[in-house]
Amino acid sequence: MQQHEKKMVLKEICSRIPYEQWVQYEDKNYLVTGYGHGRVSLLPSVFSSIGGPCPLIDEIKLYLRPISSMTKEEWGEFEKKFEVPLGAGESATSFKVYDYVVIDFGCHYDMMLSDMADMLSWLYLHHFDINNLIEKGLALEAPEDMYD
Repeated sequence: MQQHEKKMVLKEICSRIPYEQWVQYEDKNYLVTGYGHGRVSLLPSVFSSIGGPCPLIDEIKLYLRPISSMTKEEWGEFEKKFEVPLGAGESATSFKVYDYVVIDFGCHYDMMLSDMADMLSWLYLHHFDINNLIEKGLALEAPEDMYD
């Protein structure tokens, strides 16, 4: 994994720690509990109080959901919460973060910066891949029932 990819994954992990983010390490699934000194702290389950392994950032793969896996119920919540034009979510295919945010709804949509932070939190809470890490091979597509 190249240095810029490590930074990208690190940003994702740190942003997602409050939202019970799962990762794969050595073919097993773990819950991320923290990051420090170049290592990711893991637990084998949400009920575990015994510490797990602490691998390097390039030894794990996050489990994320592609935007295309958003359910109709989630789209409805998303449209209502962020006042997205009704029906726009049905055609949304991507969400990308650069120095600005691009959400392809097939229509023009403006957003206040304060609302953008809320939107990112909502997307993290629902474990969506907003930086196309799955496509880049830096994350795995989450099994359908992983985040129920």
